[in-house]
Amino acid sequence: MRLLTAGALVALFQASAVSAQASEDVGAYLAARQAIVSHDFDTAAQYFTQALTKDTSNPAIMESTVFSFMALGNIESAVPVAKRIDEEGLRSQVAFIALIADAVQNERYDEVLERIETQRGVSALADGLIAAWVEMGRGDMVSALARFDQVAGQRGLRSFASYHKALALAAVGDFESAEQIFSGGEDEPLQRTRRGTIAWAEVLSQLERNDEAIALIDDAFGGNLDPQIAALRAELETGLPVPFSLVSDAQDGVAEVFYSLGQILLSEAGRDYTLLYARTAQFLNNDHVDSVLMAAELLEDLGRYELATEVYRSVPRDHPSFTAAEMGRAESLRRAEKTDAAIEVLEQLRITHPELPLVHVSAGDLYRQNERYEDAVAAYDQAISLYEETGTEQWFVFYARAISHERLNIWEKAEADFRKALELNPDHPQVLNYLGYSLVEKQIKMDEALSMIERAVERQPDSGYIVDSLGWVLYRLGKYDEAIVHMERAAELMPVDPVVNDHLGDVLWAVGRQTEAEFQWKRALSFVDEENPSPDVDADRIRRKLEVGLDIVLEEEGAPPLEVADDG
Repeated sequence: MRLLTAGALVALFQASAVSAQASEDVGAYLAARQAIVSHDFDTAAQYFTQALTKDTSNPAIMESTVFSFMALGNIESAVPVAKRIDEEGLRSQVAFIALIADAVQNERYDEVLERIETQRGVSALADGLIAAWVEMGRGDMVSALARFDQVAGQRGLRSFASYHKALALAAVGDFESAEQIFSGGEDEPLQRTRRGTIAWAEVLSQLERNDEAIALIDDAFGGNLDPQIAALRAELETGLPVPFSLVSDAQDGVAEVFYSLGQILLSEAGRDYTLLYARTAQFLNNDHVDSVLMAAELLEDLGRYELATEVYRSVPRDHPSFTAAEMGRAESLRRAEKTDAAIEVLEQLRITHPELPLVHVSAGDLYRQNERYEDAVAAYDQAISLYEETGTEQWFVFYARAISHERLNIWEKAEADFRKALELNPDHPQVLNYLGYSLVEKQIKMDEALSMIERAVERQPDSGYIVDSLGWVLYRLGKYDEAIVHMERAAELMPVDPVVNDHLGDVLWAVGRQTEAEFQWKRALSFVDEENPSPDVDADRIRRKLEVGLDIVLEEEGAPPLEVADDG
C-alpha cells in the first residue's frame, strides 16, 4: 500500500490527464493540480470536487479529493468519495484511513476488523494496534490484550505496543497491570515520552502513589515544566487522586495510534502525508490537543500559515496547552508577515499569563526581530525576573537581551549579558562570535576578541558569519595576510552577503589587490536590500570607497591608517 505525498498525488493525477483534458472544464483540473502542489488544500478540495462532477470515475481525482479534505481536517467530506474508491475495488491508503476513522467514530467495530482482515486497513503496524483497540471497544478485553501482545512480538515493536497495552489497561481501571508495564516489570521500563510520562503519573496517582508520580515528573522534566505538566504536578501535590484522562475508550485509543505513528513519520515521511495522521487523531478525539498542535506545526512547515493559525485557535482557552497554542499562532502570524497581529497575541498572553517567563521571552524575540529593541529589553527583563534560579537553559535570554542592549548602544549592559550567557553556556559559538565581533568593532580587548572568535570557529568551522569575524579581527589587528585566507573562505560560504563581501573588499585593498577590492565592493552594493537595509552594512560608505579608495575614507573618518602589524 503506497504512502502518498502531494507530489505522488500529482503524478497520479498527471497519469490520468487524457480523460481530464477531454472534459469540458480543464481549468478545474489545472487549478486543483497547482493547489495540491502548493499545499493549498482548501482550494484543492474545491477544484477537485468540481473536477469529479466532470469525471466521476477518475481514480487519481477521487484520491486527491480525499487527500485534500483530510488535510483540511474535514474527514466527513472525505468519507463519501473514499467509499466510492473502495466500492470500485481500488486500493488507496488515504481512502482506507478515512474509512477506518469513520467506522471507529461510529463504533462499527466489526466493519473495522473485516477491513483489516481483508487487507483494506492502514498499514501492518497500525492495523494490529487498531484491531486491539477495536476488540476492547467490542468488550472483548482478552482478545484486545492478545492482539497487543501479538504486535509486541514483532521485531522492534515491543515498546510501542506495550505503551498502548498499558493505556488500554488503565482505561478499563486495571492500574496495577498498567503500572507494571510502565515501570518495566520483568522488561525494561518504557521510553519516557511526554505523553507516556503523563499517563504513568496518572496511573501512579490512581494507585495512591502521588509522591512517586511527582518524582517521576521531576526526573523527566526537571524544573522546566510547560503549563500542562505544571498543572498536573500541582494537582498531584494536593494528595488527591488524579483521574486517568489520556485515553478513556477505544476511540481515544485509535486516535493515540494515529498520533503515535504521526510522531514516527515526522522524520520519515513528507509533512503533507504526516498531516493526515494528526488530522485523523484530532477527528477521533477532539480533546487530543497534542495532535492539534502537531497539525498546526505541520501546516506551518508547509507554508500554510492561515490554516495553521486557525488550528492553533481551536485549542480551548481553559486548556493547559492554550499558551503553547497562542505562541504558535503568533509565530504563524509572524511568518505570514502579520507582525502587528502577532504582537497583539503575545501582548494579550503577557496580560493573561504574566507568570510564565516563556511568554515574555517570545514577545522579546518578536520585538527584537522587528528592531523594537527597547520593548525587547523590557520583555526580557520581565522574563529574567520570574526565574527562581538561573540555570543553563536561560543562556539564550541573556544572549538575546545582550543583542538588544548592543543595538541600543548600551554597551556596558550588553557586555554583561553576553558574559552571563557565556557563564551559563560556556564556549557557545554564537555568543563567542557576537561578543568577539562587537569587541573588534569597538577596537577594545582585541586579543580576547581574537581568542573568542578562534574558539567559535573551532566549534562551527562552516559558519560564514563566524569565519568572517575571524578574518575581520585579524584585519583589525593588521594581520592582513592571515585575514585574507579567512575572508575568502567566508565569501565562499556566504557569497551573496553584503557584509562579507564588503569586508573582503577592505582586506583585499589592505594587501594591495585594489582592482579585486573594488569588484568586491561593487558586489556588496549589488546585494544590499535598499528597502530593508541591514544596520551592519553602510552602502554610502561603500560608494565612497569606490570613489576615493579605503585609505582616504579612513583618513576622512579620523581612523588610523592601514598598517601591517609588527609581529616581531
